[in-house]
Amino acid sequence: MAEDNTYESMLCVKPEVHVYRIPPRASNRGYRAADWKLDEPAWSGRLKITAKGKKAFIKLEDRNTGELYAQAPVEQYPGSAVEAVTDSSRYFVIRIEDGTGRHAFIGLGFADRGDSFDFNVAIQDHFKWVKQEGDLAKLEASQSSAPKLDLSFKEGQTIKISIGNIKKKEAGGAKPRAVGGGLLPPPPGGKPGGFLPPPEGLQTAPAAQPNADLGSPVPAAQPSSDMWGDFTSAGSNSNKDDSKSGWVQFS
Repeated sequence: MAEDNTYESMLCVKPEVHVYRIPPRASNRGYRAADWKLDEPAWSGRLKITAKGKKAFIKLEDRNTGELYAQAPVEQYPGSAVEAVTDSSRYFVIRIEDGTGRHAFIGLGFADRGDSFDFNVAIQDHFKWVKQEGDLAKLEASQSSAPKLDLSFKEGQTIKISIGNIKKKEAGGAKPRAVGGGLLPPPPGGKPGGFLPPPEGLQTAPAAQPNADLGSPVPAAQPSSDMWGDFTSAGSNSNKDDSKSGWVQFS
């Protein structure tokens, strides 16, 4: 027999459960926990639910040593392997096997209602996943068996694509940015490329000219020691000169 290397996952662990001997089923109405001796459990220990492939396993172990007491393989749910009683949500009947083909039905009870809920949901979720995996496999099989649609081009086949609403850029295009030296443009009305001329009152004196009669040069006017002299002389001009020069008279 080939070794099974399927990974075994843990679905649920509960630290305390009780096992009961149950009487044979009297009718098809189902099992009733009230018919059991609930105050005298046959065994108490730990419960584990594991999954290996599509099958789940309910394992009853000693809480101290981990020794296996009984095991119930579950291949479908709901089914005969796990069945809830009709008069309580905390008790179930499970079908255990010893690995040699023999099986027996025992009662399983939880002290807490939340533990019994987790037990039920863990098994339900596993078989929901099994069903989804089966549906997905069927879908993939049907898609692989269906003829594939051939969208490739045949030899010599061409297509034409029309792209509208695309305007060509004008030949001029955007004007290039001028690379200047960082100088500001001249003010409005001014003459570019030069500075404003000085006012008439501050014109520089011409250089000394030689005297033809005396044969010696006439000395040029010496600058005044008074630093405000030029402004004073400029202020002595008439109002007409002020209006021409554009300078304000200082007082």
